[in-house]
Amino acid sequence: MAPAPAGRAAANAREHLLHTLRPVVEGIGYDLEDVTVTSAGRRSLVRVSVDADGGIDLDAVAEVSRAVSEALDAEDDSGFAGPYVLEVSSPGVDRPLTEPRHWRRAVGRLVEVSVGDATLTGRVVAADDAGVTLDVSGDRREVGWASLGRGRVQVEFSRADAKED
Repeated sequence: MAPAPAGRAAANAREHLLHTLRPVVEGIGYDLEDVTVTSAGRRSLVRVSVDADGGIDLDAVAEVSRAVSEALDAEDDSGFAGPYVLEVSSPGVDRPLTEPRHWRRAVGRLVEVSVGDATLTGRVVAADDAGVTLDVSGDRREVGWASLGRGRVQVEFSRADAKED
């Protein structure tokens, strides 16, 4: 049997690690957002992205790092061979908003999102079981999950409604 193409092997390793690490990360109270594995010379670089309501701090990163490292060390079929370097971090501001929990964590933030054929820029006012409420130039719009595309948080260096000190 011919070996799997590198792209498929990498995708299989990623899926395996997501399946293996999700219960480990969720078991200590965090959400596993993504896992990537790349070759770094003789080692593999394993990047694990985690988040939680209220964000994560350095103590959380250390806790997740210990738990993930133990799980990887115990795993016989981790999807990569040999030594590895583990990086644990939170998703950056450029992470697309795709899950209800992402939108819930973005309440108060300015976002750009496709809704049907339109692209809206507005502030997330609320996120609940029905969808998201956006404030678009003073007009509140409720958008159901089925109509909501991928959103992106917009970087604001100073909010127009922020009070001056």
